Amino acid sequence: MTGIELLDCLDDHKSGEVFLSLYGGSELHTNRQRYRRLLEGLLNDFPRQDFPEVAGDLRVFSVPGRTELGGNHTDHNRGKVLAASIQLDAVAIVAPRQDKRVFFRSVDHRDVILDISDLSLREEEKGETEALIRGIAAEFSAQGTPVNGFTANASNMVLSGSGLSSSAAVEVLFAKIFDNLFAGGKRSALELAKIGQKAENVYFAKPCGLMDQTACASGGAVAIDFEDLQNPLVNGISFDPASAGYALCIVNTKGSHSDLTPDYAAIPNEMKSVAAFFGKTVLREVDERTFMTRLPDIRKAATLREATTLREALGDRAVLRALHFFNENRRVDAMHKALENLNAYSSADTIEPFLALVRESGDSSSELLQNIYSTKNPSVQGLTLALALTKNFLQPQGTNNGKGACRVHGGGFAGTIQAYIPLERLENYRNLVEGIYGAGSLTVLRVRSLGAMELNFC
Repeated sequence: MTGIELLDCLDDHKSGEVFLSLYGGSELHTNRQRYRRLLEGLLNDFPRQDFPEVAGDLRVFSVPGRTELGGNHTDHNRGKVLAASIQLDAVAIVAPRQDKRVFFRSVDHRDVILDISDLSLREEEKGETEALIRGIAAEFSAQGTPVNGFTANASNMVLSGSGLSSSAAVEVLFAKIFDNLFAGGKRSALELAKIGQKAENVYFAKPCGLMDQTACASGGAVAIDFEDLQNPLVNGISFDPASAGYALCIVNTKGSHSDLTPDYAAIPNEMKSVAAFFGKTVLREVDERTFMTRLPDIRKAATLREATTLREALGDRAVLRALHFFNENRRVDAMHKALENLNAYSSADTIEPFLALVRESGDSSSELLQNIYSTKNPSVQGLTLALALTKNFLQPQGTNNGKGACRVHGGGFAGTIQAYIPLERLENYRNLVEGIYGAGSLTVLRVRSLGAMELNFC
């Protein structure tokens, strides 16, 4: 539809239903204005002589961010995870082009302009948005789907650096745009996720698993089993914490992620070093009973004086992280079952088995995985403090009737924690954490049932 037609549709009653399904009722006016600003910017700020196509057919796309519910640091060893898409999303109003040029503008970011007639990998684009667009276009081409360019005005509300997968949402957004504009929108959520992941791995030059893209593309809560990386099992399940009386929150502790790359890399490396001890590539290939039986041998190998990459990575911490992997895999299965029971008998009581597992996951990350703070700088423990304050808030000293749960969110070491707070206590909790970490450090998440999609407002 044309821009004028879309402006009219944004004010129509049906658009309110669309916004309600995506964002809930409390942000209806805010999101309507957000879309209007994007559309008006496309119509008014893109000169017609350079972008004549914006006066013609316009399309609207939305891809949610995601929150990790369970399975902390398991996907890189082909484990199991539980995640859910959220109301914070990346949105783009798009005009298809007949040539091979892409012009992508996003609020608070630099304009991205490139020609995708050449789909070869470029060293100078690694780490840049251009690499993602070119890599995604290249994968469509490799799959037999030639694509043209597009012009887009976008806005990404997924909080950067919060573990909510802002970058994965953008990757899936590009994949969804190309698929719907030039391939009839035939690809599944998992296929779009794989395309985004491959572009990030190869063109963007950042190793990543498939959890983030899969959760963003799928919608709702999803249990994902990565045992078969080419064909992971994805099972969807509805999840609404508010219906059981809880607010699902993240707290940004404002910690810096700089210089943490070695900490993040050590987790999969140490897990894989244990797998390598058994002649395997990843822990998913190792039998847990065999692992437990051979624990003395693993520790002995770590003390040998002959330095090798394997032996240097082995040690008690690697063993503890392997224990976390095995336990967390079982916990994801239990969490999935607990959510199924919650959906069947929704109440504040039936969510408690799930919250107990959330607490177990958090304790395992703290004690076994050990990704709450960096040992290089033990005086900085924003996550540890946030978790301690939240536990104390949920179950004050001397009481035994606490409700709710908390855990580290995402990669750890700095960044965010996740908390389930009783709705009637939410504002008190907000006052507590924002008094320490600053205004806006608490964000309430809503699980969005809709994944990557093209929106129809009329």
